[in-house]
Amino acid sequence: MKLFYGVVFLMLALVMVSNADEEDGLKKRGDITQKSNSNEESEDESSEEDLENAFEQLRELKALRDTILKLVPSSDPFLNDKITKQQKGDSEDEPENAGKEPPENSPSRNVWMKAMIAQPKETDTSDSSILQTLEEDDWDLPGEEGSDEQVEEEVQEPLTPKQQEAEDLFNNAQAILNATRTNKAEAYKLLVAAATLGHREARSMLAWAQLLGTQIGSSSSRNSNQDIPAALQTFKELAETGLPSAHMGMGFLYATGLGGVNASQGKALLHYTIGALGRDTRAQMALGYRHWAGVTTPASCERALDFYRKVANKVAEEVSLSGGPVVQRVRLLDEHENPGYNSGILDQDLIEYYQLLAEKGDIQAQVGLGQLHYQGGRGVPLDHQRALHYFQHAADAGNPIAMAFLGKIYLEGSDIVKQDNETAYKYFKKAAELGNPVGQSGLGLMYLYGRGVERDTAKALQYFSQAAEQGWVDGQLQLGNMYFSGTGVRRDYKLANKYFNLASQSGHVLAFYNLAQMHATGTGMMRSCSTAVELLKNVAERGKWSDQLMAAHTDYREGRINEAFVTYALLAEMGYEVAQSNAAFILDRGETTILTEEEGLVRALTFWARAAAQGYSAAQVKLGDAHYYGRGTKVDYEAAASHYRLASEQQQNAQAMFNLGYMHERGLGLAKDRHLAKRCYDLAAEASPDARIPVALALIKLSLLFGLDYLQEFSLADQLDKWDQLLGQNWDLYLIGLLTGMLSLVIYFRRPQPPLQRPVPPVN
Repeated sequence: MKLFYGVVFLMLALVMVSNADEEDGLKKRGDITQKSNSNEESEDESSEEDLENAFEQLRELKALRDTILKLVPSSDPFLNDKITKQQKGDSEDEPENAGKEPPENSPSRNVWMKAMIAQPKETDTSDSSILQTLEEDDWDLPGEEGSDEQVEEEVQEPLTPKQQEAEDLFNNAQAILNATRTNKAEAYKLLVAAATLGHREARSMLAWAQLLGTQIGSSSSRNSNQDIPAALQTFKELAETGLPSAHMGMGFLYATGLGGVNASQGKALLHYTIGALGRDTRAQMALGYRHWAGVTTPASCERALDFYRKVANKVAEEVSLSGGPVVQRVRLLDEHENPGYNSGILDQDLIEYYQLLAEKGDIQAQVGLGQLHYQGGRGVPLDHQRALHYFQHAADAGNPIAMAFLGKIYLEGSDIVKQDNETAYKYFKKAAELGNPVGQSGLGLMYLYGRGVERDTAKALQYFSQAAEQGWVDGQLQLGNMYFSGTGVRRDYKLANKYFNLASQSGHVLAFYNLAQMHATGTGMMRSCSTAVELLKNVAERGKWSDQLMAAHTDYREGRINEAFVTYALLAEMGYEVAQSNAAFILDRGETTILTEEEGLVRALTFWARAAAQGYSAAQVKLGDAHYYGRGTKVDYEAAASHYRLASEQQQNAQAMFNLGYMHERGLGLAKDRHLAKRCYDLAAEASPDARIPVALALIKLSLLFGLDYLQEFSLADQLDKWDQLLGQNWDLYLIGLLTGMLSLVIYFRRPQPPLQRPVPPVN
């Protein structure tokens, strides 16, 4: 331990020395600048400005260093409320030190040492230098393997009565927000009370509500409570105390330039990193996406894998028997351009119609509504109370699906229904006897884990196999788990991979998670970092925060455009492709008042580019349109053609093919070639039936252009010369012969015809 403390002291000394070197260097540069200014007055103003900027950036870095020194884990609601607990061995050897508060350089701060040391050694602290400094260091982040061994166990100091009251209020608010049936108005009242008492996380949550314009009241008033400047001020104050969620907020504002701050991707990346060090989930997702896509930082698959794994672990731990929330990815562009676009959201009139059928005893309607309320999604809120009501009525009528889902509800338990193994087994058994795969899979779970029955892996394997044979996703997933771990069967990674792949085709989040772990570690297959990152990204985007996608869509439909845009922009920073395209769509149409039209078009171009990089072909087309019309950038036909070509070749986008045809037809950015234009038009018609009518009109226009070109090239004198050269001097003989032949034909057809002979009737 003494050696460890010595190392920590040495690292702090290095930090102080490097800081002193920076100040000395700046002073020397100031003296040199003054001498040069006396010789050349033309350089005086620029040198003074550079020096002032350097000092200003140094002060910012000092403030950031102080922030990191104060940084504490995100679970700590108050500053300086935790102390480091000595290891058991040390406490036995040195009992006199037990209970003493550790010094500033205690091992609990070891995880932040690289952040403290990673400061530029030069006065040029531009965004690029900050990015370079961040990339040169390998961060030892909390949550990595072995990090728990490096950071000693922490214990919480006794809270003061005021702090304890604030903590209780905050915990009660969290419990209400995490309940199946949320009462946001009551929860935010508790948060306001906790924030008044100084609770930092409560203040941060209220700041996020101000930033996103979250509707926290019970009324459906359209009055906006969005206040971005107030949120910025709160984030600044909390970031100085080291609160990770506040650093995430500051990073988001620097990344987007909202709230009146000057956009700085370097500062955004820095704040994201600090937030991720504090285990803020949104910051970890933002960093994972940036390292994966190479946004303002060199692409690094391994770093992206590390961040996404941390978030995916949290998501996997919270997955229930329902399989997790259903993420509705509604594209505003498709809704606007395609009237027949099916977003998957059920119309309220249709839901009321199904409710009427269910009340009249329609079993299928009862089962359908029960499943919707059990899992949530498609515009239907998660509500286990209603799900239980509908399933109970259908089960009483003998429906095996309803019985099986009742078994899942009782097996898992919730704040609505008390967990009951006996009741769960009864419903699972009835459903399984009727051949229902959900019931078979439920019985398999109970036998596998010994829930209310004696543990029997053989029976579990039997029931899972029966469910998997009928294509039920839970049976496939659990079979994969058994073969992967060798529980009750011989370990077989190939079979585990097979069943995980089958379950992933049905969209089960744990199947994606397990496949990602196999690809990340090379278990039973060749290791593939890129595949693992894509799978973990899919898992991370299915967390409980994904419901903000639907919240943003609801805001947009109800006219709260600014609130919708900020929410989409936040999710876009976290890597959601749908959010990127939706934020770009709002900016492209100039619907938000947060940014000016010019700023909005530039920012829209960035969002379109990020969405296109994730494979959204319509975003690639929008990039082409931006360069073609000069929206957010200068007019560049070649760049536009390049984007159209990418969309047509990689995703077979009909609009891109049509645009390429038009550019070939006009010779804009491409060689003027009407034959290639016709080919592109034909390909567009083949790619999409919707393109046939515009393609037909374009081909008619192309035919007319071909005809006009022929007429322009046609010359009567030239044609007569060609005929004269072909026939020679005896053209008159050819003409006489032709006329004679024509006259002969006329005479032949005009000759008199003999009368037809009528048949003579027989004489009787």
